[in-house]
This record gives sequence, C-alpha cells and structure tokens, in this order.
Amino acid sequence: MKLSYKVSGICIVLLLLANALFVFPSHAKAAKEGYYYTSGNRILDSEGNEAVWNGLNWFGFETSNFAPHGLWTRKLEDMLDQAKQQGYNLIRLPYSNQMFDKGSQANGIDYYKNPSLKNLTPIEIMDYFIEQAGERGFHIILDRHRPSASGQSELWYTDQYSEQRWIDDWVMLAKRYKGNQIVIGADLHNEPHGAASWGTNDPKTDWRLAAQKAGNAILKQNSDWLIIVEGVESNVKGKQGSYWWGGNLMGVEKYPVKLQVDNRLVYSTHDYGPGVHHQSWFNERSFPNNLPALWDKYWGYISKQKLAPVLVGEFGGRSVDKSSLEGKWQHALVQYIQENQLYWTYWSLNPNSGDTGGLLLDDWNTWHKDKQAMLKPIMKQLAESSPGKSGEKPPGNGSSSSASSGNSSNANDRSSVTGAASKMGQVSCLLERAPLDLQEKLSTEKSGSSAAPPTELQTLQVQAQLNSDESKEQDSSIRIGVQLKNTGAEALALEHITIRYWYTSDTEQQVEQQAYVDYAALGNEAVQAKIVALEKARQQADYYIELSFNELAGQLLPNQSTGEIKLRWNKADWSAFTLSNDYSYAKDFKEYREWKRMTVYSQGKLIYGTEPKMK
Repeated sequence: MKLSYKVSGICIVLLLLANALFVFPSHAKAAKEGYYYTSGNRILDSEGNEAVWNGLNWFGFETSNFAPHGLWTRKLEDMLDQAKQQGYNLIRLPYSNQMFDKGSQANGIDYYKNPSLKNLTPIEIMDYFIEQAGERGFHIILDRHRPSASGQSELWYTDQYSEQRWIDDWVMLAKRYKGNQIVIGADLHNEPHGAASWGTNDPKTDWRLAAQKAGNAILKQNSDWLIIVEGVESNVKGKQGSYWWGGNLMGVEKYPVKLQVDNRLVYSTHDYGPGVHHQSWFNERSFPNNLPALWDKYWGYISKQKLAPVLVGEFGGRSVDKSSLEGKWQHALVQYIQENQLYWTYWSLNPNSGDTGGLLLDDWNTWHKDKQAMLKPIMKQLAESSPGKSGEKPPGNGSSSSASSGNSSNANDRSSVTGAASKMGQVSCLLERAPLDLQEKLSTEKSGSSAAPPTELQTLQVQAQLNSDESKEQDSSIRIGVQLKNTGAEALALEHITIRYWYTSDTEQQVEQQAYVDYAALGNEAVQAKIVALEKARQQADYYIELSFNELAGQLLPNQSTGEIKLRWNKADWSAFTLSNDYSYAKDFKEYREWKRMTVYSQGKLIYGTEPKMK
C-alpha cells in the first residue's frame, strides 16, 4: 500500500508538471523564430541579435472613429510607406475595448482612398492595418489605451468594462494574432493613475497584481508576446513622490511584476514636457541638468540595474528648439535615451495630438523635419527585412488632398486636437478628427455648402451646456466641456453658429495664449476655436474663447445636441489662471448643465445667454 501511494503521488506530480508545461510552454529564455525575448535590459531576437527599432504611436482605434486617424484624407498604405521611408519600423497601436463591442462601427474614413476598408468591422480594419504594416517591415505593439472611446480611465477597469472584460479581450487578441510575427507585444493598460497603486496588495488598485494576472492570461494562450507594463502616477508602497501618469516605476525594485513565462517582461514609462503639464522640476534652477537624476529615480534605474528592458512608450512635444523649456526637455530626453540605449515609441505620427503635435504636420502630408532632426541621435539604421508575408513595398509619394483648410493640427491622454498657436493675442484651433459621416461628405461632388439656409433668428431656440468637472479654481490651464442643444422646432445650420466662454487672463497686459480642442464628438474637421482679446475689458472678462463650425458640421436637428466638445487653454508662460474671477466659470458642474453665462450667436447676433456687462 505504501508503494502504491508513492506511485500514485509520483503520477499526480508528473501530471501537474505536464499540465504546467502545457499551459506555459515557453519557459526557455530564447524566443521562437520571428519573435523577441528579454535578457537583462536588452530585447533580443530568436538568434540573439539586439532588437533594432525606431518607434512611433499612431492613434485612432481607441477613439469613436474605431480606425486609425488620418484616413479621412490619405490612403493607409501611403502613410505606412511614408513612415517607413523616414526610418520607422515599430508602431504602438492604441485601441479601446469599446472597439470590440457589437455596435461599434468604423467611421471617419474616405473609402475612395481606402476601398479595402469598406464594410470592414473595426477589428477587421486592425487586421488589415497589421497585414499592411508587416508587408513594409513594421512590428506592432498593441496598446489597450482606454476602456471606452470617451476617455482614459485611472484603473484598468470601469463600471462599464470590468477587469474580466479587459483580460478576455487581451486573450482574444492573443489568440487572434498567435503565430503572426508582425504583432510582438501587449502594452496592458495605458497610463494608470489616480487611485492606481503599486505594491499595496489591494486587488482593486494594485496595478502590479493586475498586470501579472493579465500578462499570465495572455502568455497562457500566446507565449511569444512581450508583456509591456507601464507604471503608475503615485501610491507606490514605501515611496514618496508623484510623476506622470504611467511613468512612476519606483516600485519595481522591491515589488516586480512576476510572469510565468521567463524573459517576456518589458517595463514602460511615459514622459512629457510643460506643453502637457507644468511640473515642478521644470522650474528648478538646474534645469535641464536635473532631469537625468529624476529619470533615474522614477524609471531609469530599471535599465541601469539590468532588471528589465525599458520602453519609453510615449514622449513628444511641439517645441524642438534648444531654448524653450519644452525644447530643452525633449533634447535632454533624447540624449538620455541614446546614452542608456533605451527603447522608444514617439508620440505621435498624428498631427492632431493637442498638446504635442505629430511627426506629420497639420496637412497630414508633410513630415516634420525639425522633429525628425531632433530624433536623429536615437534613430537606428534599419536592415532591409520584413516580419510580414512579403518584402518591403516602395515608398509612396504621400500625396493626397486634405479635408480641411487652413492650419490645423489632441489626452487627457493626448488623443485630442489643436491648431498651432499664433504669436499674437489670438489663437486659432482647427480640429482634425474626422466627422462621423465624413465619408459621405467627401464622396459628394457638389460644390459649395451643403448646409441649409440660415433659419430666421427669431425662430432659433438653443441651449448652451457646460461641464467644469476638470476645472480647478486656480490652475495653469482652463479645461471645460461644451455642448449645444437645439431646443427649437427648426433644424439649425451650425456653420452660422458661434459659442463664447468669457474669462479673465489675470494679467495687466495682453498675453500670448495657446488653445487646444481635446475632443469633439461632432467631428474634428467640423469645428474651429479661437481666443479673442477684448478691446475694452468687461466685468470678469478680458478674453473669450469662441467655438465656430464649418459646413462639415451640417445641421443640428430639433432636440439634438452637438455632443461633447472639450477645450483646454493656457498662457505661453504657463502662469496660473484664477478661474473664480471668470464670468463664465461655474464651480462643480460635474455633468453637463445649462449655463447662460456662455453666449451663443447666429451670424453674429446674440440668440442665447447674457454677455458680461461693460465696466
């Protein structure tokens, strides 16, 4: 009997071992052909050669377009060709879980330029994107950027999209692209922040535990992928300090992520300049020489101690000169990446990133030569090879027509939109995210405006609504949400409508300001925004920001709303606004509410609200 028990015990142990080997088949350090693995702080291919990548972000799938941005004005293949021609071979591709919902439909695509995408679901467009990228020698890192298309979340789950849904979608993608050598990794969740913690062992907030759970679920189905884990903002056990969203990796040294497949873990940080938010370290007298020690503290030590590779998954900014704060920061970070041989994906290809701009200029065609020159020290020489089905295609000429006119150029996660700041007291911003029905508007051959003639002013009935949930009474930027509702019985031609929000600059003289439109449900190319300085100051106002619409906005039908338009603006010197002094400021409007201190005009005539009184 003792012998039989012993034999039975051995059998059970062997069965458990066999099951473990089946679940996680790749404990070996090396990767399969076409894939990558980690060794210390390096990422190597299956033959042990160093990974050679020049990376960028191309967003859009995570938004309500459920497709890469820019396809309203260019052909997908031409944009890939252009990026390849400029020396890039790695794309971090953001998506949202909402993209996989049954009712989600891709929009904002000119199907005359992109006929291969017609009638495809969002995930089928992703399939096609990956296929075309692979044919040009690109690798893809999938980035779960948001749960829903409406915006970034603090944690990896929300009331609408649970932790299990997050994991299930990752497992689905791991299965879908298993054996596809183009897709090489999973960036598990973009920019954990707020309540997100590290090392606290609280299953509701400890991002490290969640990353382990999702990473292991992915590797169980697809052991070839790299698992990319970003940091948090704060709340690191045993550590003090707050950093960029997703950028704080101080907890890794004591509380590392532990995966059940060896040599697949990459840590990722995000780092930005004052164009995104003005942090205290930009004001230190030793700036920018203080930055390397700061980076060492929060995330650089991981690579220096050879704990794991580090991917700088997002960094970018509009200024690339060597005299502005942002320009100095950007050059310093490029030097740090070069000196420490870090991996990187620049934010972003898209020009419609509100606080950073893109590698493409606002016309979606012209490459930003100054940014490319700034990145030159970390651009690696690429071999002529392709991870996809076939060899590289010759670069396209990148020619296309733009759906917008004038200068146009996105947030909370930077997937939002702005125009370039002028050097006067007024800033114009033209949105770049395509309207939902842009494909129909682009396909028409009719000339002139499609909007209806202006309705008689006396019949117009509208309501302006404000959301001030992101506003602080004193801050270096003002953030508001605006909606316009048609409360009348007649359709409203939006191209004749303007909306004003009145505020004070808190300065004695006119000051240069920069405005950004972070989101517009109506469609990015349908809206413009500008900041106007009043010739004579009014009570609680010496400026207003004005929203206007073009013919692409079409008509606003009775009882319909434009949907959310999110605005943000700041002074060029980043000095603070005191919002409590502002005529249109409303405290604690956490949901959209009617607000008559915003004014609405039709053809320049006031039709809603009350303007501030003259002094």
